[in-house]
Amino acid sequence: MAKVSRNDRRVKRHDRVRKNLNGTPERPRLCVYRSNKNISAQIIDDVNGITLAAASSLDKELKAELENGGNKEAAKKVGAALAKRALEKGIEEVCFDRGGFLYHGRVAELAEGAREGGLKF
Repeated sequence: MAKVSRNDRRVKRHDRVRKNLNGTPERPRLCVYRSNKNISAQIIDDVNGITLAAASSLDKELKAELENGGNKEAAKKVGAALAKRALEKGIEEVCFDRGGFLYHGRVAELAEGAREGGLKF
């Protein structure tokens, strides 16, 4: 039997969480993706299937001020940038989707940055 990869296990966890977590126009979903070198997040309305706001350590304005896109400092700045963009569009309350990743380290820092930026979850 072939060994199941870490990412396959993560995707399975994500699917399990997504059965009960849904973004609505009133309370969209804040979805996080973490790679080894970067982190990104987006706010999604699952009912209409659209992304309302997004931020990533690869964004031009963030990349200029970040030394490394894959650390806690970068994650916090991405969370703050996402919160700022969401508040500009009138989004204050979201439900947090950690994407099958542990709520620890960079994922927790991104959430903390978003909360400090004014998002409620």
